[in-house]
Amino acid sequence: MTDKMKPGERASRILQIAVAEGVFVAIDERDRKSATQLNGRRLLSRDKKDGSRWYPTDKAHEHIAAQLEPHEARKPAPLRTVESYGSRYDLPRYPDRIPHHALAGLFPMFSEAELDELAEDIRARGQEQPVWILDGKIIDGRNRDEACHRIGIDPWTKDYEGDDPLGFVLSLNLRRRHLSESQRAMVAAKIVDWERGMNQSTAGSANLPTREAARRLSISERAVIAAKRVREQGAPALLAAIETGRISVNAGESLSYLERQAQEEVLRAEKKEVIAKAKAIRTERQQHSRMIRTALINHIAEKGERVAGEMPRAAYAVGYCDVPWQQEAWSDETGQDKGLPYPAMTVDELMALCAGERSPFTQDAILYFWTTTNRLADALRIIGAWGFTYVSMITWDKVNIGMGRWVRDRTEHLIICKRGNFPGIDLYTAKPESLYSEVKTEHSRKPVWFAEEIERLYPDMRKLELFQRKESLQPGDIRLNGKWEFWGNQAGTPEGEAA
Repeated sequence: MTDKMKPGERASRILQIAVAEGVFVAIDERDRKSATQLNGRRLLSRDKKDGSRWYPTDKAHEHIAAQLEPHEARKPAPLRTVESYGSRYDLPRYPDRIPHHALAGLFPMFSEAELDELAEDIRARGQEQPVWILDGKIIDGRNRDEACHRIGIDPWTKDYEGDDPLGFVLSLNLRRRHLSESQRAMVAAKIVDWERGMNQSTAGSANLPTREAARRLSISERAVIAAKRVREQGAPALLAAIETGRISVNAGESLSYLERQAQEEVLRAEKKEVIAKAKAIRTERQQHSRMIRTALINHIAEKGERVAGEMPRAAYAVGYCDVPWQQEAWSDETGQDKGLPYPAMTVDELMALCAGERSPFTQDAILYFWTTTNRLADALRIIGAWGFTYVSMITWDKVNIGMGRWVRDRTEHLIICKRGNFPGIDLYTAKPESLYSEVKTEHSRKPVWFAEEIERLYPDMRKLELFQRKESLQPGDIRLNGKWEFWGNQAGTPEGEAA
C-alpha cells in the first residue's frame, strides 16, 4: 500500500487482503489504526498473541461478498459448538477467546439473565463500549466479551495504554455499577490479594495496605478486614451471597466461622433466618472474646502494686474520679472564691498525678472523669496526660440552677474515656442515657446512680475511685460491695473535708 492512500482506501484494501488471504499483518502505525477501526466495525478480529495480525470476520466476508459476483463470494467460516453455563451455542470459528487479567475479576460477572439481556442489546444496537486489553488479557469488559460471543460476533477491543490499570478499572466500574458497601468491601479485599500477588516480597498485609484499599472504595477499613476473612474462610456460596447483595459482609464474616458445609446449609434458608443465625454467631463470639479479654485484664490488675497510703500502680481496669479542682474567683467585683472543704490541686498537678508509670490503671482501661462545663478543656488535657482518649459523656442535670460566671450552671458532665484494647460494653447490654436528672445535695457529692451504672456495666472488674473516702459513703451504696477501692485525702478527716 502506498503512503498516498486515504484512510478509507487503506481500510478497504486491508479488508480485501484479509478476506483474500485469511489474515492481514499490519506493518506500520497507519495500518494498525485502520485495522483497529475495522475491528470496531466488527470486520476484523485481532490475534490474541500478536497484535499485528488481524483476521476477517463473517461480517467481513459478507461485506466483500456483496461487492463480488456470486461465484466469487467466499463461504462464511464454519461454526463451532460451545457450552456456557449449561447452554450450548454455535459460534463462528474465531481465534481462541481472550484470557482474563486478574484485574477483570475484581467485579462479579453478570447473572445469566443479565448476560442474555446484554447480548440482545448488543445484537440490536451494537457494542457501544470496548473490551479493554492489557498485555493480551481483558482487564475490563468480561461481560461484554461473553455477550458478544453468545450472539456470535467478535468483541470490539482496545488496548489500555495508561500507567494505572487498577485505578482505570475501578473508575470504570464504580461509575457504572451501583454497589453496596458490602459489595465494595469484597472488591477491596480482592485488591489487597491482587497487590499481594504482584509483590510477594512486600512486608505487611499487602503491597496496597488494607487502609488504602478501603480509601479507594470509600468504605471502612473494618469492612475490608471482614471481606478478607470471608474470602479466606468462606464457602463459594457465601462469597456469592455477598457479591450479589443477598447478605452483608458483616453477616458473612460471622458465618465464615462455621464449617463450609454448615455455611452452605445456613444459606439455603430464608434471608431472615440467615441474618438471625449470623447475629447469634456474632453475639456468641463477642461475649466469648469479651470474657477472655476481661479475665486477662483482671489477671494483669491482680499483679499491680498496692501499697497503703500510696497511689496504686497498674492495678485497676475501671476508674472513677471527681478531682479537687483549684477554684477560680467567682466574682470580678470581690475577686474571692467560695472556699473549698478540701485541699485543691492545679491542672498541672492533676496531669502529673496518674501520668505514665504513676498510673493506677491497667494498660487496657476505662475511666469515668467528672468535670464542670467551664473545666471541660482542662479535663480533656488531664485525661490525655493520663493516656486516655475521649469516647463520650453523660450529663448530670442538677435541676436547681446554681451560680456561674458566664451562665447559671445546673449541669456537670461525666466524661467517658478509654485506652488500649478495653473490651467495652456488650452490643446488646442496655446503655445508660446521656442525660440524668437528680437534685444536687451537699458540695461535690455525686448521685450514686452513676456508680451503680458503672458497676452494672463492668460487674467482674476491679474499680478504683480517686479522691473518695469509703467512710463517707452511705449504707447500701453499691461501692461497698467489695469490688471498689478508694484513694485520696482520707486520713481520718470528717465527712465533707475529704476530696
